[in-house]
Amino acid sequence: MRQKTNVYRLTGLALLFALSVILMLLENMIPPLPALPPGIKLGLSNIAVMYCLFYMGKENAFILLVLKSLFVFLTRGMIAFCMSFAGGICSFFIMILLISLKKQNLSFIIISVCAAVTHNMAQLLVSAVILSGTAVFYYAPVLAVSGILMGIVTGVLLRVMMPVMRRLDFGRRIPK
Repeated sequence: MRQKTNVYRLTGLALLFALSVILMLLENMIPPLPALPPGIKLGLSNIAVMYCLFYMGKENAFILLVLKSLFVFLTRGMIAFCMSFAGGICSFFIMILLISLKKQNLSFIIISVCAAVTHNMAQLLVSAVILSGTAVFYYAPVLAVSGILMGIVTGVLLRVMMPVMRRLDFGRRIPK
């Protein structure tokens, strides 16, 4: 029985990784909107990580996060990897912290917004280290607002996708 569970887990991670790559590629196909500041993205691939965290556990979500960052390294290089990994790790830990506050019963949207803002701020810190300067912090308000807006979008999309994704049983379910 344990072997069957491991196969489900591995299959689930593979499917979620494929979904995150497809969402990342789709997002990159969207042309930048002239009204949006540079560097603003939806973060659609984070939907797969959030789902994995909520329904497959921390360990599996961390593995998915690392796989996503390695894919970024292979396709976009070391700087993009550093930005992706730093943002991903920080948003991952903030999601775990918020989920652990069980008494609060926070919605997917609140968790997504906090994760998106944290992701953006971590990337800003990496930018400051890479550029050896603090001038990048003038961009923090723009990234905070975009994190809120894009976090709402990804949180709503996760909520909409939940009925379909709940049908997938990867060996472990967390109650609603």
